[in-house]
Order: sequence, then C-alpha cells, then structure tokens
Amino acid sequence: MFCYNLIFSQILTIDRENGQDSFPKKIKASIQLNFSSDKQQKNIVDFNNKTEIDYFTKKNQVLILLAQSDFAFNGSNSLEKNGNFQLRFRDNDTRLIYPEIVTQYQWNGVLGLEYRSVNGINLRINCLEKRASDLYVSIGAFYENEKWNPAISSFDFSKQINTVYRSFFRLNTVAKFAFKIAHGIDLSGVSYLQFPLTSNFLKPRWYFDSNLNFEVNKYLNFLIQYEHNYDNFRALPIDNYYYSLRLGLQLKI
Repeated sequence: MFCYNLIFSQILTIDRENGQDSFPKKIKASIQLNFSSDKQQKNIVDFNNKTEIDYFTKKNQVLILLAQSDFAFNGSNSLEKNGNFQLRFRDNDTRLIYPEIVTQYQWNGVLGLEYRSVNGINLRINCLEKRASDLYVSIGAFYENEKWNPAISSFDFSKQINTVYRSFFRLNTVAKFAFKIAHGIDLSGVSYLQFPLTSNFLKPRWYFDSNLNFEVNKYLNFLIQYEHNYDNFRALPIDNYYYSLRLGLQLKI
C-alpha cells in the first residue's frame, strides 16, 4: 500500500498545498500514515505519520497545526527517531501582504539533533492567487535554539565528538508555489533559504519540499514527495546534503 525511503532531512517550518481549499468547512485535516513490519533476524518496524489540521477564522485567517514523526526499530534498537510539531498563524490567501507567525519544535536522532525550537515571524506577500495556481514569497527572521547530541542511539556517525548547543537568529526567505497540471493532478512546493545572522551569514541552509498529488476522489490522494536539505553550517561533522523520496496515500477529512 505504501512505498517510501527513510527520511534523513530536517523539517523547517513547512507550508504546503493540501488540495482542500474548495471544501466549505471551518476545520480541515489531512493525514498520511505509513507502517511496515519485516521479520529478519529481529523484527524491523517502521512507522511514519504526517498530519495537518487547519482552523479558519471569520476574518480570513488560518491557524495551522502540522505534525510529522518517523520511527524505525530493529528489535529494541532504534534506527530512526525523527519528528516535528509546528503551529503557524497567517492570512488565508486573501490579502496582498500579511504577517505570519511560526513556532516549531523538532528532533532528528539520525543526525544527532536532540531538539530544535524555532520562534519567528515573516511578512508574507501574495504574488499570484488563481484557482489553478498560486505563488507566495515571504521574508522574516526567527530565533533558533538547538542541542546536538552524538550520544543519541540512532546517531549514524562518529560518536567521538562533543555535544553542541547553539542559539542565534536566522534571516528566513521563503517561496511557495502550487499549480494544476491537469484535472486531478497538481504540483506544489516550498523553498526555504535561511541565513545565520552571525559571522557565518554566507553559509545558508536550503530546504526544499515538493509534492505531486493525484486525486483519486475527494477524500483520497496518491502522492509523490521529494525533499532535500542542504546546510554547510552544521553543528556536527555530518554530510551537508540529504534528500528523501517517498510514495504514499493521503486521507483528507
């Protein structure tokens, strides 16, 4: 039912197109669930979940809750523990310019990220809003507080390094697009280019997430997701570039 690769990227304040804009509901939700259990020498269990809940106000604003988790175990040994929770408040694509407030908490055991908390604000600009396509850009800043811990059991690199704490501001630039390719097929994507407001300003982090959606019916989508993360200002001596490609089903409520 589901095909996927283990995800080694870091989720960074995601904005996405969920294809439900025509539903006349005050609260909307979409849920993706993947699960597999494979008997080898030990049971290999993999589970991941991606949930979005949107609450729409009478003033054309939207409060968005995003949650994602990825867990993989070989018997009792942890292979992967990744996830994030995010809350954002913004205009519901009706105003030309409007502030967007974001708070997020995330972790990624494979990369040694024990936690990262993010709080920030962007100025979101409506460049294009049509029935079959849209384009938004935004610029702002956020404060990032991190703990990188190589002693985490699922960390996949050398453990002979010290724990690192980092706290600083980042400049945040975002571009988000979506357009309809054909009836029942649409492509959406969001790009984040984030510059540390330190002496390492010219070492930005670039996160890109894209989704190709095939509508089966009004409650079910088949989707192809690609995402990557490039960062040459790592706290630990790990690779600069990671990507993920997955196939799955999306349940829309």
